[in-house]
Amino acid sequence: MSYFPLLMNIDYKKVVIVGGGHVARQKIEALLPTKATLIVISPAVTETLQHYINEGLVTWKEKAFEPADLDDAALIFAVTNDEKVNNAVEEATQHWQLLSRADAKGRVDFINPAVVRRGDFIVTISTSGSSPGLTRRVKIDLAEQFGDHYAQYVSFLKEARQRILQVYTGAKKTHLLSELLDPQLLQWIEQDEKQKCEAWLQQRIGEKQ
Repeated sequence: MSYFPLLMNIDYKKVVIVGGGHVARQKIEALLPTKATLIVISPAVTETLQHYINEGLVTWKEKAFEPADLDDAALIFAVTNDEKVNNAVEEATQHWQLLSRADAKGRVDFINPAVVRRGDFIVTISTSGSSPGLTRRVKIDLAEQFGDHYAQYVSFLKEARQRILQVYTGAKKTHLLSELLDPQLLQWIEQDEKQKCEAWLQQRIGEKQ
């Protein structure tokens, strides 16, 4: 199967996770950085999931799955260890809804890549299900390569780009946007010297310090 890589905005959309075990926890933890409405359908949940529920991050319906549980859901995860339940979830999923079955025994509209997230900077890794172990290894490598300072770095690049676009067009704009990738800026951010980045930017766009 050839998957199409996509970053999807699911803020304020309903996401249903059928199952309350380890895999459900993994899916929910991947979804928590979004503003999606997360609903778990399961007679029981893990201790970690219970914590998220107590914090108000997830809504738990303490019950067995019923087709009506999927009403208005944009994404659906069938992650129980019972194939019959997963089959029932698949049967109840409408053609316009996206379904992922953890057991991969039926309809799988999408899979979750591994993610390294640093603010707006997001790197995803996938082997299309071929080798989860390799996916995890590459994720660890990339997490070390792109440290936490990348969140602040990308935030600076975003703000700087907006300020440049407000002032310049044409060749000058293109040149300044290219200069934003000067490795010195990343080094200053990593050294917690963002004021040097600001001075650098002000000098180039003609702002008074």
